[in-house]
Amino acid sequence: MTTESADGTKRRKFTPARRVRAYESIVKQIEDAIFRGELRPGQRLPSERDLTTEFAVSRATVREALRVLESSGLVRSRQGDPTGGAEVQEFSPDGLRRSLTAMVHLEQFDLTDLVQFRMSIEGSATYLAAVGHTEEQLARMEEAHARMAEAIDAGYEAFSEADVEFHHTVAEAANSGLLRVTNDVARGVVMNLIETKFITTSNEKELMLDSCQRHERVLDAIRQRDGARAATLAQHDILDHFGRFLPEDRRAQLESFASHSPMG
Repeated sequence: MTTESADGTKRRKFTPARRVRAYESIVKQIEDAIFRGELRPGQRLPSERDLTTEFAVSRATVREALRVLESSGLVRSRQGDPTGGAEVQEFSPDGLRRSLTAMVHLEQFDLTDLVQFRMSIEGSATYLAAVGHTEEQLARMEEAHARMAEAIDAGYEAFSEADVEFHHTVAEAANSGLLRVTNDVARGVVMNLIETKFITTSNEKELMLDSCQRHERVLDAIRQRDGARAATLAQHDILDHFGRFLPEDRRAQLESFASHSPMG
């Protein structure tokens, strides 16, 4: 059910929260309103005082619910702002990144799981980019790869930034925002786990040259709109990049996974 405010804006009409763990009921109702699009990014929730009346709970309960929503990245509290309550936020991958990192550190899954996840996402994005890219998107991928080659002499940090940009242009050419976001998150978590080890155990110049060559092969398959070959090369690229840090038996499983991918 929705109500109309004095300025004509429609918003969801909340119902009183249940008394046991009432803040959870508040969180769920506001989450549902956001996920259904009834509350949009930039919109304000009612003030804390109005929410206590509407939900029929104490202000402490409302504040607890707002803290949970803020920690989830859904709203930003605006305490003391006379113009309104908490503001609904634009989507950010930060919450997903934190959750994925926490799950790794809590050993719910390991580096091999993350690498396989990245292989799956990267393979899908590269396949879609190969078969569906526009000439403008191809030009951006070409430019990003050229910057990778130019960055080799500038050092590993500059090269890494160019590498991220290349993968970003491929994901954009796949025309899937979800693939782009999840790939960015997975890549960031993997690199946070092993970046120091990765740099100190590798010949940087040789590593960058090899990576650039592997990306060139992926790009060539994309140019030819060969989705199956592009996906397989992209998956092997990730495995070659991170495989040295995986147990031998798990690496063998991922080799088989890449070689027998449905996209290949």
